[in-house]
Amino acid sequence: MSHEIELKLALGPEGPDALRQHPLLAEQAPVARRLGNTYFDTPEGDLEAARMALRLRRIDGRTLQTVKTSGEGGGGLSRRGEWEWEVPGPELDLAGLAGLPPATLGRGVLSRLRPRFTTDFRRESWQLAHVGARIEVALDEGEILADGRRVAIRELELELKAGEPEALWSLAEALAESVPLRPADTSKAARGGALLRGTWKLPEGVAPSAWLQRAVVALDALADTGEAHWREAARDALSGLAEASGGELGEAARRLAEGLNRADWLAPPFGLDFLRLARRLPADRPLG
Repeated sequence: MSHEIELKLALGPEGPDALRQHPLLAEQAPVARRLGNTYFDTPEGDLEAARMALRLRRIDGRTLQTVKTSGEGGGGLSRRGEWEWEVPGPELDLAGLAGLPPATLGRGVLSRLRPRFTTDFRRESWQLAHVGARIEVALDEGEILADGRRVAIRELELELKAGEPEALWSLAEALAESVPLRPADTSKAARGGALLRGTWKLPEGVAPSAWLQRAVVALDALADTGEAHWREAARDALSGLAEASGGELGEAARRLAEGLNRADWLAPPFGLDFLRLARRLPADRPLG
């Protein structure tokens, strides 16, 4: 098992083009690939309930089977365990799954696994050296498809290959100076589950880090549903963060809450302020 440390960012409609033109990336040609993925779970959603994901990925004529464990983090930053190996496809390698540590998938899960939803997207990736770290920058554009429903994928993942996690925040802030983006906490697997159910659930907010995660997930829900009440939920969560924090953190959260009143709120200044706030709070919440 390896561990994946990444910072996930959602992009505005103009984000992909602005990203490609950013000085840190413009001089380097990206590697472009098409990725088709099928996610599996039991009919009851056992893996989703355990904040895990199981997928088959088709890439460059190969099929990779991946299991991701529940993660922790917040404000876009996450740490997850991961197993990945090549399989003949197109069916799951159940024997390989059975060989994982007993607690990974749970008793009785393997025989009930079924395809649940798919994702199909184009990935452009760059390899950067940044403040002593090696980071993969991956831009994903495509869609999630579940039971006839579709939502767009337009996200950026900064994955740490070597170095300290602080380098991810530094790079994200550098990009946010000209790219409309924001932290995102909801994985493609969790987004697919929400699309399949037709419902979203927000984490409870008590501590400052929990209020932050609630605000981020509400904006994830807003992006996928277009329902205005999620923006109000994000605004309320940021107000809760302001009250729970006080001081400079509280003032920063209040400014973000007020910024959500603007029709064009997802602009570089908002994203940069959101990243700076998230960077100052502990990333210790369970993630889906």
